[in-house]
Amino acid sequence: MPGVSEYGLDRAVREIVFLFEKGLGHFLLFGTPDRKDDRASSAYSENGIVQRAVRQIKKELPESVVFTDVCLCGYTDHGHCGVLRDGKIHNDESVALLAKTAVSHAHAGADFVAPSDMMDGRVLAIRRALDESGLQDTGILSYAAKFASAFYGPFREAAHSAPKFGDRKSHQMDPANRREALKEMETDIEEGADMIMVKPALSYLDILLEARQRFLVPIVAYNVSGEYSLIKAAAQKGWVDGKLVRDEVLLSIRRAGADIIITYFAKELALEK
Repeated sequence: MPGVSEYGLDRAVREIVFLFEKGLGHFLLFGTPDRKDDRASSAYSENGIVQRAVRQIKKELPESVVFTDVCLCGYTDHGHCGVLRDGKIHNDESVALLAKTAVSHAHAGADFVAPSDMMDGRVLAIRRALDESGLQDTGILSYAAKFASAFYGPFREAAHSAPKFGDRKSHQMDPANRREALKEMETDIEEGADMIMVKPALSYLDILLEARQRFLVPIVAYNVSGEYSLIKAAAQKGWVDGKLVRDEVLLSIRRAGADIIITYFAKELALEK
């Protein structure tokens, strides 16, 4: 992915300080641990990479807004988003570990935790765990409509988070099923989500539009790695004007109803100001 890098802790903090000075104030963190196991124990370790990063970022930039991705796939040795039992994900056991991970991020200083796993009931479990830990002010951005998409490929390769076998269609949304996606968003709001996300963005503008018309909470769109890479690759070939296509894509996402856009283009947009 041209222009996108994976950083060690100190370099990541320096990069965030630099971008903050350029006008970016909101950051979503993904961690790549040095150790993986079948219980994703690095995900909820007090000394995990995300927990350490949050503490350091908040020390350097207390006024920044830090979101943390809450999932287990990057921390399990099998690459799935939860605990496996007989080759299948055990939903409730996975939810318990997700809630534990979210609390550890919030204790480190995260302003919002963002569960991206798509397990059933995880927003409610996280909200209860946060409240019981005295972390009532920590918000939840739910990946509420996360579709089983081919557009995640570049990120999964970079983060080494692709499943070692099978796929994630048992818990991610069917791209053809609009009504189920809207129901998932409604359920997550009822369970306590402060914001809801549609992911990916570009192939699901109709879902974004309907979510904006139906729900009052902030709507977030994730302009994912495959969407970014398609534009970058075509621009490198000279087939399109990369900046113009980028801006048109982001405008379409905003026009469809996104209040917030998560995008790999954020740095270059900030530097163009």
